[in-house]
Amino acid sequence: MTATIIDGTGVADAIRGELRQRVAALKTKGVTPGLAVVLVGDDPASATYVRMKGKACEDLGLYSETVIKSSDCSGEELLAVIDRLNHDPKVHGFLVQMPLPKHIDPNKVIERIDPRKDVDAFHPINVGKMLIGEEDGFLPATPHGVQELLLRSGNDPAGKHVVICGRSNIVGKPLAALLMQKKVGADATVTICHSRTRDLSDITRQADILIAAMGIPRFIRADMVKDGVVVIDVGTNRVEDPSHPKGSRLVGDVDFDAVKEKAKAITPVPKGVGPMTIVMLMQNTILAAERSLR
Repeated sequence: MTATIIDGTGVADAIRGELRQRVAALKTKGVTPGLAVVLVGDDPASATYVRMKGKACEDLGLYSETVIKSSDCSGEELLAVIDRLNHDPKVHGFLVQMPLPKHIDPNKVIERIDPRKDVDAFHPINVGKMLIGEEDGFLPATPHGVQELLLRSGNDPAGKHVVICGRSNIVGKPLAALLMQKKVGADATVTICHSRTRDLSDITRQADILIAAMGIPRFIRADMVKDGVVVIDVGTNRVEDPSHPKGSRLVGDVDFDAVKEKAKAITPVPKGVGPMTIVMLMQNTILAAERSLR
């Protein structure tokens, strides 16, 4: 068996087509969805993500604003930026790019964002609404992107045993909350594994759907999965590769070449989950703009 490749780029393109129609409908009502991103410091990876978000806005015809603050920006100064964006009618959604410099408390920053503009879905109000299944909050981009990948690739999680390796607040925990809901696109039995899990391989081999989100290169080996499993690899790790022009390359948390020979379907890295994260952020921004008309 060789796995079907779940093409995140193709799925993201399909969703972008749907979003263009929603943007066009909003513009007929005089509304252009607006996304702002706040970047503090000069972390190269964060700067790359911010540029990608700006390009995605341009592609969909959204208003885009980037606020760049130096790494010595005070917490009070950053909170003042958030207050301005909370009250800016052109900005329907915004986020503060993580990680922040160590002298700034990320919890204070997240809690200052208006939940109605919290398109990253990190505010406790949106986290709570997601957990209890309310529809009027926002869903976090990467977990929601994983859910859409499963559905649109014909791998509905309903009734399946989903094993998630990783318990972060960004992926593992919210994804478990999404997939266990009593609703379409969910209804899964979910197990979360982490660094303290005993007999990890015994559990991962029970998975109908295995989601890897630990941040450890090629951690999931072929002997850790059963035949016919569906594998979603959220990991993005840069490893040395002398044969590559840049001397390194991106790999996931799954040993892709080995696991694909046992899996029914698998996401690659890159071009798997990554493209979904950006497009789901755009979807949240458009949703925020639609709600502004209610």
